[in-house]
Amino acid sequence: MSNNLKFYIDGEWVAPEVPSTLDVINPATEEAYTKISLGSKADVDKAVAAAKRAFATFSKTPREQRLALLKKILEVYNERYEDIARAVSDEMGAPMSFALEAQAWAGRAHMEATIAAFEDYKFSEKRGSTLVVKEPIGVCALITPWNWPLNQIVCKVAPAIAAGCTVVLKPSEIAPISGIVFAEVMHAAGVPKGVFNMVNGNGPDVGQVMAGHPDVDMVSFTGSTRAGIIVAKTAADTVKRVAQELGGKSANIILRDADFETAVSKGVEGCFGNTGQSCDAPTRMLVPKERHDEALKIAKVAAEGFKTGDPKAADTNLGPVVSQLQYDKIQRLIQTGIDEGATVVTGGVGRPEHLNRGYYIRPTVFGHVTEEMTVAREEIFGPVLSIISYDDDADAIRIANDTVYGLAAYIQSQDINHARAVAAEMRAGTVNLNYPDWDTFSSFGGYKQSGNGREYADFGIHDFLEIKSIVGYGD
Repeated sequence: MSNNLKFYIDGEWVAPEVPSTLDVINPATEEAYTKISLGSKADVDKAVAAAKRAFATFSKTPREQRLALLKKILEVYNERYEDIARAVSDEMGAPMSFALEAQAWAGRAHMEATIAAFEDYKFSEKRGSTLVVKEPIGVCALITPWNWPLNQIVCKVAPAIAAGCTVVLKPSEIAPISGIVFAEVMHAAGVPKGVFNMVNGNGPDVGQVMAGHPDVDMVSFTGSTRAGIIVAKTAADTVKRVAQELGGKSANIILRDADFETAVSKGVEGCFGNTGQSCDAPTRMLVPKERHDEALKIAKVAAEGFKTGDPKAADTNLGPVVSQLQYDKIQRLIQTGIDEGATVVTGGVGRPEHLNRGYYIRPTVFGHVTEEMTVAREEIFGPVLSIISYDDDADAIRIANDTVYGLAAYIQSQDINHARAVAAEMRAGTVNLNYPDWDTFSSFGGYKQSGNGREYADFGIHDFLEIKSIVGYGD
């Protein structure tokens, strides 16, 4: 029996207090394929009350018990792995290969990393005669986005449980089905009543209510900077901790000593991954001024090598964007790029010619982009790359850092010492040298308007803890 119209509260699947539904749209077809219920303040109150009751006992459970629980969750997650991937493909249009190898994989990998970090995590230390202890912060409201649903759900739920917190999760209402499957995983794993709760709904009626709830001790939010500001303002009245992972406009500096063909081609691939719907995507490619036209030729070939189409087709590697709203925004920004004088190297407005429905974007590369252009400054969140010229290293560093965001940066060079020197100048939470593999044991989070706090492994656990010093504790 489907749980799509229910919420998970206090260990049970329950109907909403006030019936209200929302169609879930498959972005490949533009058609509704299921419905979810939308929550209200009454549902949030119920879920928070359950989490508050559970915290009294769960916060005192021994590490071994919470560790065993996380391992059981991972076991059940792996049993439902293909269901999770199918849910992501249906709700956000991810090609099935990507849903299996990246989207569902991210949830598994972060659960494994949290477990490994938790096994060795130190919850207390002596400083002279003072004992410093780390204790669970309390009831946590977790608000997650649609673009990497399992990545963000697990990056919040797993460390919160490791810390001894209890949670209320609000997945994105645009891509909610993978969150429902995850709640089924938690139930099957035997998570104690009230430790994990899930309420679907929109931002104003559920997300903001959670953020402002007096019995919520912390909000962990991932989404747009605009929405993050609203969450932070709402949470401020109760002076609760707010951790945020927000927008980005990450620079990819191709240094003069890089393997140019490889660096530019992989840069296009990195920008277009997940159909460009990643907050840390390398969307601004910075190239030496004298090699700008060479970069455009390489980028054109790389972009035109992507196969856009049905997410269920084996050869598709670029699906639709998630919604009509996103499609319209991206089309507007592509047109703005054209109007402001950027060169369309490939792509442009409209759908790919072979597609007449679905929220599909033509893979687009802009050349001769200048720093003040809209496409160089706004987060587009689609398969759109802007290529910008620089004079020397200092100029590249200046351009890269000239943004309100600071989530990620990318440096390409055949001289690792050169790459490291430039990395040291980046104002970004993660700096990637020469396209490394995804490291789930690194920290993840941003500078400036890309947020605050850090996720992944032990960094994530730390954010869900309070620090208490017992002075005069003795030897």
